[in-house]
This record gives sequence, C-alpha cells and structure tokens, in this order.
Amino acid sequence: MPQENMTVPQLANFDGTGPDQQSRLAPPILVQYWHVITRWKWIISAIIAVALIAGLIVTLLITPEYTASTRIQISRDQKNITKVDGLESPEAGRDLEFYQTQYSLLQARSLAERVARRLRLSTDDAFFAAHGIKPSRLANLFSGATTNTRQERKARDELAVEVLLKHVNVAPVRGSALVDVSYTSQTPELSARIANTWGREFIAASMDRRFGSTADARRFLEGRLSDLRGKLETSERALVGYASDKNIVNLGQGRDADGKTVGGRTLALVDLEALNTALNQAVADRVVAESRARTAGAGTAGDAQAGAAIGSLRQRRAELAADYAKLLVQFEPGYPAARAVAEQIKVIDNSIARETSRAGSTRQEEYRAAMQREQDLRGQVNALRSQFDRQQRDSIQYNIYQRDADTNRQLYDALLQRYKEIGIAGVAANNLAVVDVAEVPRAPSSPNLPLNMAIAFLGGLVLAGVVAFALEQVDEGLRDPGQVNRILQVPLLGSVPTDPDWKGATALADSKSAIFEAYLSIRSNLAFSTDHGIPRSLMVTSTRAAEGKSTTSFALASMIARTGKRVLLVDADMRSPSAHEMLGLSNDKGLSNYLAGDDAVDALIVLGQPSGPALMPAGPRPPSAAELLSSDRLGSLVQLLLGQFDHIVIDSPPVLGLADAPLIARAVEGCVYVVEAEGVAVRGIRSALDRIQAVQGHVFGVVLTKLNAKHAGYGYGYGYGHGYGDRDEK
Repeated sequence: MPQENMTVPQLANFDGTGPDQQSRLAPPILVQYWHVITRWKWIISAIIAVALIAGLIVTLLITPEYTASTRIQISRDQKNITKVDGLESPEAGRDLEFYQTQYSLLQARSLAERVARRLRLSTDDAFFAAHGIKPSRLANLFSGATTNTRQERKARDELAVEVLLKHVNVAPVRGSALVDVSYTSQTPELSARIANTWGREFIAASMDRRFGSTADARRFLEGRLSDLRGKLETSERALVGYASDKNIVNLGQGRDADGKTVGGRTLALVDLEALNTALNQAVADRVVAESRARTAGAGTAGDAQAGAAIGSLRQRRAELAADYAKLLVQFEPGYPAARAVAEQIKVIDNSIARETSRAGSTRQEEYRAAMQREQDLRGQVNALRSQFDRQQRDSIQYNIYQRDADTNRQLYDALLQRYKEIGIAGVAANNLAVVDVAEVPRAPSSPNLPLNMAIAFLGGLVLAGVVAFALEQVDEGLRDPGQVNRILQVPLLGSVPTDPDWKGATALADSKSAIFEAYLSIRSNLAFSTDHGIPRSLMVTSTRAAEGKSTTSFALASMIARTGKRVLLVDADMRSPSAHEMLGLSNDKGLSNYLAGDDAVDALIVLGQPSGPALMPAGPRPPSAAELLSSDRLGSLVQLLLGQFDHIVIDSPPVLGLADAPLIARAVEGCVYVVEAEGVAVRGIRSALDRIQAVQGHVFGVVLTKLNAKHAGYGYGYGYGHGYGDRDEK
C-alpha cells in the first residue's frame, strides 16, 4: 500500500521536539516523585494513619519504665600522695583509648556480676518482676535446674547479669571527663539503687585492679628478694672466710653511690706505711746524730749548741770576762778583786770543758742508738713488705669475692627499694569519683508518646514510600504523556482525558468539552504526520480491548468530517463490532459481506448525518475473521472506497492475541495506536508495535486515552485550557 508517502511521520513529535530532545525534556526528578505521591496519596495516607494508630496503641500498652542516672568523673591524671611513681607511666593515661577503655569497663560483665552479688539480685524476685520476668516464667526457666541447687543459683546469677547489662546505659558527656551511667526498670527505687551501686562498684573494681596488679608485682619481687638474699649471704660468707684464711684485714671500707665497696685498706698496708714512715724518720735521726757526732770531735764552735747548760755557762763567762777587763783598767792583775774574777773565769772554763766532753759522749751514744733503731725498723719493714706482697697476691681472689658480694648487694637493695615503693603505691588517691548520685525518678522515662509517634510516623512514611515504589514498579502502564516518546520511541499524537459522562456521538457535539478539545488536537497533530496532511487511509488499533480504540476511531472520523471532508468509518472489528452502536444503526450487513464475496459496496455503506462520517458496519460475525482479512479484497476495498471518500478510518481489532490488526495494517497508509493510561504494561505495547512493524506497517503515533490529568502531572493542557474557558463564562 502507499507506504512511499510516509516521509515525515517519525521525524519529530508534533510539539517540535525530537526523540532525544523529548527525553531531555522529561519532568524533573522531584516532579516525578510528586506525581507518584499524588497518584498513590490515599494508600500513603492510609499506611501513615495505620502506623500512627499502631504507635499510639503500642505506647498505651507498654508498661512504664523509670530511668535513674548517676554521674561519674574519670580523671586522666592519677593523684599521687606519696610522690612514688606507680607501675604505669604518668603519660599512659593520656592516650586516646583511655576513655574508651573506661567506658568499656563500665559495661563489662565482671562489673555487672559485682553489682548482682552486692545487691543479691539473683535471689530477689522483685528485681526480675521489675523487668517483666514473672515468677511463673522464672519457674519455667529454671525447671531443668531444680534438681541441683547450685545449678539453679548459677542460672539465676547469669540471668540477673544479662538483665543488668541489657538495661544499663553509659553516656559520656561530650567535651568533659564526666560520664552518665543510667539504669532503667519498671520500679523507680530499684533503678536508683542499681545506678548508685553501679558507680560505687566501678570505683571499687578500679581500686581492686590497681591493688591486684601491685600484689602480683610484690609476689614476684618477694621471690626474687629471697633468692638474692641467699646469694648475698653466701657471697659475704665466702668473702669473710677467705679474708680470715689469708689474714686480710680491711680498714676504713665504704660504699659509693652505686653501692660498690671503696676505700679498702688492709692492716698490713697500714702497718707497712707506719713502719716505713718510722724508718724514714729513723734514717733522718741517724743522719743528724752522725753529723753532730762528727762535728763534736773536731772541737769547733759547735759546742755552744751542746745544750742549754753550756750556753748559760758561756754567757756567765762572758759577763765575768767583761768585769775582769774593767778591773784591769784600774788595777793590776794581782789585785784581789781581779784575781777573784780570774778565778771565777777559770772555774767556769773548767765547767764548760766538762760539759762539752760530756756532750760529745752523749752524741756518740745518740748516734749509735739512731743507727740501731734504723736497722731494727728496716728489718721490720722488709718482713712486713713480704707479708704485704703475699696479701697483694691474695687480694685478686679477695676482690673477686668482693665484687660478687657487691653485685648481689646492689641487686638486693634495688629490688628491696622497688618492693617498698610498690607496697605504698596503692596509697595513691583514686582518679574516679561520683559527682551526682542517682535520685529516685518521679516520672517514667518510657514510653515517650511524642517520640513514639514520631517514630511511628517515620516508619509509616518509610513503609508508604516502599509500598508506593513497589506499586510504581508493578504498575508498568504509561502514566505520563511524556513517557510515550521516551519509552516507546513513537510520536505522541495527543491525550484524551477520562470522562465518566461519555455518551457516544453526543459527547462530540459540545465543542467546549474536554473530549472535543482532545480529539481536535489529535486531528491537528495527525495532519502533520504525512507530507499530504491527514492520511487518506488509516487504521486505529490498540493492544487489548476496552482501551478506547473504537471511540478514538469514531472521534477521529467525526473530527475529520467536520472539516468538510468525506469520511468513511469502517468497522473491521468483526469479532466484537461496536461502531454501529455509537450511531444507533443496524449491523445486518457490512464488511464481512464484502470480504465474503458481495461486491455491492454501496449497499454496505450507511450514510450518517450531513456533517458526520459514513459507516460501513462490521456485518455478520464470520467463522474466521483472519481468513477473510488475509485475502486481497480488503486492499481492493480500500482503493475502491478512496475513489468515493476523502478519508477512510478503519476500526481495527486489538493486536495482541489476534492476527487481524497486522493484516489490516498492510492495506492502509498507517495506524493510530491507542494506549490506555495506566493500563497495558509497556512490554505488551512494545510487543504489539513490533508485530505491526514486522509487516511493514507504519505507526503515525500514539493516542493516550483515559488519562487522569491529576495523576499524570499533565494537567496544563486540559486543566488550563478548559478551566480557563469555564472561568471566563463564569
């Protein structure tokens, strides 16, 4: 058929946009979301309402719970009273993980066990009842342990610990060293008691850990001290025993800052030094005595130095000699006074001579004595030097014993000092303190009606979004006219809004109705589908029945006829004819008669109103409509009718499941494809279009029918156009 005339149809949509541009002009994502919301608004509203009601009911049914909170201060720096360093470095607590460690310890199972033991919670049925565990449930839980009291007690202890850990909450105060420990139960007094006990037991556990760590160190050091004490005693006994055997006597020993023995001088060394000093003195004395003895034998003036007596005698003699000289000046030597003085001088000279002789003898004796003393001392020094030499050789082994003893003593002293420090390290002040004790709460902390309603609203909103998304995915029909070109890659001829008051041909009589405007726009767009205007022969089909195919066929034929053209509407849906009902005519004979061999075409055509289309009804239902359409008579009929009419509109059966539509498509220029909004899935529409194109059929475009403008977001054309006219009339 005249497919060669189709030069323009798929170049562009009739709004001036091509396929790529139409895709780019898709509604913004937020607008699409808004359309989804408006399309499923009642379902979304219902889900949110149900969620709010459920939240309210659950809130009213929940048993009230009370939360008590105690505030604890955790200091990083440990206060030290004794100025003794602890086992850990002072900088160890400044690490970032310090507080995380403390927070984990606050939620440790060991701490929960301490609290449970302190308050004896495992035997307190009121504790379990405050957490919704009734005595009957306890009996069921411990039914397997009733035969063993110990097993039952252990099971109750474990259950109490689990309950404590489940209901305690640790919340650090941001930007501070404070942390809030909260406990929640159905009894306010119990919540406050457990919260306060939790803080106290945390501090006690911290102190126990500190003392426990020092106890381990003390036990280790005690063992090491015992070993070193034995080694020190053994080394000191060996040192003393060796010194006794070798007659080594050390005098004036001491210890330096490192604990080493220093200043050790043996008795032999001290004696040798003393004797050597005495020998040197004896040698000096002997030399002096020998010198004096030699000078005395020569008769020199050195006699004046013999002694004090000789000196005084010589002084007296000098005085008498002076007196005698004075007398001789006046008198003769025989003068009695002169003679007396002379006699005194003589006596004194004799005394001096005697004293000088005696002094010489004394110097000789002194010399001999000095010589003898020197010889004795030299012998003693030689003997002591031999003894000292032996001790020097023995001191090598002695020093070995001494160093061994010093080493053991240093180790022992160091460990003993550390042991003393560890013993008093536990006296350090605790770095944990309770700032605020928990008070008995006056109002329940849960259920929180505003919070629960907010959560219910958010949950309902999320669930509604999921449901709307799921429905949107399940609903695969076309909802927006903009989807036609973007998804099907077929031009959009126009959209027909849904109209519950549709009453056949009379609906097109009102030129101000939405239906009239819609089909008038479709006719105008169809005029641009070919290079010669409105196609002379076209078929109207759809994917399935009841999509508005027959209505569109009648409407298009009517709109074209209003332009003064001669239009024939052919009802080719011989399986389910409906065109004659729209015009209120009979279906006694029609297309099926011609296809079956009746050539009286004029007798098969029923003329309508002067401004309306003529009609060729479908005629009697044939046994096989597909066989009739497979012949060449339909094509011949179309060519024959084009000689009498300007345009031929064929109402074709649906495509899917039937072979009629592809057979009819071969006899016309092209087809107008009708799609019900939110109806057939896109994959079904594509499959139907592929069948038409497979027989070289041409699709002028798609007419989207039964469109709800509010749901599709395409209300500008109809909402504005018809609403504008209505407002003007008003």
